[in-house]
Amino acid sequence: MDDTEGALVLFSGGQDSATCLAWALDRFARVETLGFDYGQRHRIELDCRERLRAGLADLDPDWAARLGPDHTLPLGVLGDISETALTRDGAIAFAVNGLPNTFVPGRNLVFLTFAAALAYRRGLRHLVGGMCETDYSGYPDCRDDTIKALQVALNLGMERRFVLHTPLMWLDKAQTWRLAQDLGGAALVDLIVEESHTCYLGERGQRHAWGHGCGTCPACTLRAQGYARFRAA
Repeated sequence: MDDTEGALVLFSGGQDSATCLAWALDRFARVETLGFDYGQRHRIELDCRERLRAGLADLDPDWAARLGPDHTLPLGVLGDISETALTRDGAIAFAVNGLPNTFVPGRNLVFLTFAAALAYRRGLRHLVGGMCETDYSGYPDCRDDTIKALQVALNLGMERRFVLHTPLMWLDKAQTWRLAQDLGGAALVDLIVEESHTCYLGERGQRHAWGHGCGTCPACTLRAQGYARFRAA
């Protein structure tokens, strides 16, 4: 644990960002969270954030003491300029360029840039995101090389020494569930199952063993398969 520095976690309300928030609370003396409203089709994820924050605080008094303010930034313009299945109603498929049409161009680049600007003002040096290129949808802005290059650009452009952490970068979804268990035991796994949101279609109705969602979109499939491997281990 670094008991002198603070962190800002990109916190969407999903499984990955909830795990990253627990990871940061386990390491840093002060942790703040940041969400983005960019016109996402699954905007319901933003409604899950406060319940997850409250649940994490209830799990550990030390985590409760370290958990700082939450921030939400409106970035509707990102949805306005994007023609994707995450920002428009439409079938999820692969685009002609070979990428899934759920890819929102520039999303993580924009998110991390705004996060760094907020962290600059709040006096936070560490930025934590759930980007991963092990079990992922092929998004180029989730790759380790992208994050490392952006860290260099942010540090040069803001004359700060930000550190970008991606604790899930080399984990598959089963390992991400296991990390949650290592950090907070069965109680944290249960909290993420019940309160986090992953489904691209924004469905919260049906409750599966791994959580709520349509059960068929790529995000639900990845989460369900990872959960099954985690439980089978």
